[in-house]
Amino acid sequence: MQLYEILENIVKIMAQYAIVLFEIVGVIIIAFSGIHGVYNYVRRDPMTRLKLAKGMAMGLEFKLGSEILRTVLVRELSEIMIVGAIILLRAALTFLIHWEIKNEEAETEANMSVHHESESPETEK
Repeated sequence: MQLYEILENIVKIMAQYAIVLFEIVGVIIIAFSGIHGVYNYVRRDPMTRLKLAKGMAMGLEFKLGSEILRTVLVRELSEIMIVGAIILLRAALTFLIHWEIKNEEAETEANMSVHHESESPETEK
């Protein structure tokens, strides 16, 4: 039984460090994306929304990973329900951001193709 307890403690410690690491990385990515988004907005970059959404999605992926790892540490049903609700909210946010990215990319491609067609010289007269 001693070996089992040692292994369980090792897993808990590894999970705790991984959770903190994923949380920090997620926050850094989201903060950097936000700052970069402001910079792009000031520069009037037409791709600002797309770049910001991609950065937010990446940051949320790390935050979601930390919440999934947190399920390893919970022992009570109430804690599991709270962590499960957080996971569902973050997954829904991630889904919505990915949906926004897909729509923004489609809109950008449509605008680019219209822009390229208007620039091409007429071949028929």
